[in-house]
Amino acid sequence: GTKKKAACPGLGLFYTVLSAFLFSVASLFLKKIEDVHSVEVSAFRCVFQMAFVLPGLIYYKTGFLGPKGKRIVLFFRGFLGSTAMVLLYYSYQVMPLADATVISFSCPVFTSLLAWIFLKEKYSIWDLLFTLFAITGVILIARPPFLFGSRVAGIEGNYSDHLKGTIAAILSTVSAALTLVILRKVGKSVHYCLSIWYYAVIGLIGCVIALFFLNEWRLPHCGKDRVLLILIGVLGLGGQIFLTKALQIEKAGPVSIMKTVDVVFAFILQILFLNHLPTWWTVGGALCVVASSTGTAIRKWRQSVKEAKQSEI
Repeated sequence: GTKKKAACPGLGLFYTVLSAFLFSVASLFLKKIEDVHSVEVSAFRCVFQMAFVLPGLIYYKTGFLGPKGKRIVLFFRGFLGSTAMVLLYYSYQVMPLADATVISFSCPVFTSLLAWIFLKEKYSIWDLLFTLFAITGVILIARPPFLFGSRVAGIEGNYSDHLKGTIAAILSTVSAALTLVILRKVGKSVHYCLSIWYYAVIGLIGCVIALFFLNEWRLPHCGKDRVLLILIGVLGLGGQIFLTKALQIEKAGPVSIMKTVDVVFAFILQILFLNHLPTWWTVGGALCVVASSTGTAIRKWRQSVKEAKQSEI
């Protein structure tokens, strides 16, 4: 028989870096949009998701609703996933890009905690330590006045918007972590295209309803914002594709660790294109969050390798 061609070493990690870069550039473009609400940007993103997933649903013949016993779970997956996207986009618009990106990277830590609560997965003293590190990092970025005084430097606009963005970023992270817990619960019983389809459809419906009540639905006035909206959808979709391809050919542990370069890209883009130097508080918070997320990823990776060896024996 013919030998199967070996995969290029490090290709999965390269895909991860490329995915992180595309997500970071999409976040930068979101900061550059002037007259479009974050909910409307999320609605455009959902339209791109639907256009991409629809051919997959037809090709794999999964249907549009999925198995009867999984529809409620898929609904919550779509609702929580789209909520996480809207809140993250809002935090990008009202606070420094690097700050919002760093907070979003505490997702693996919250996932471990929620998986312990809802899925009865193991939660060791190391997981508790990583959680405390992540919380410390978030506090350093938020810099609440009762701890840091009334004068808070290094923020965009006023502190009220900074605090709202921080809360939105934290809620986005928790929603994303709950989404991952649901995906773990569902496992491979539901095709990934169907999962993304629920995410896009429910997200679009929710965004349209929210825009109706907020009275914020309007097309961008200038051509620049329209181009940026399209680029955000394309780059976000490309980032998801490359991240999916990375997870197909590389283990989740190295991918999770390599994905922390997203924080590096966020800092670089913020300095080069937004002329906003991060404070030492932000740098310290970033180090705490990245360390906790990396530690969580390494621990989960070693645990999965150990379980795989035990199953072989």
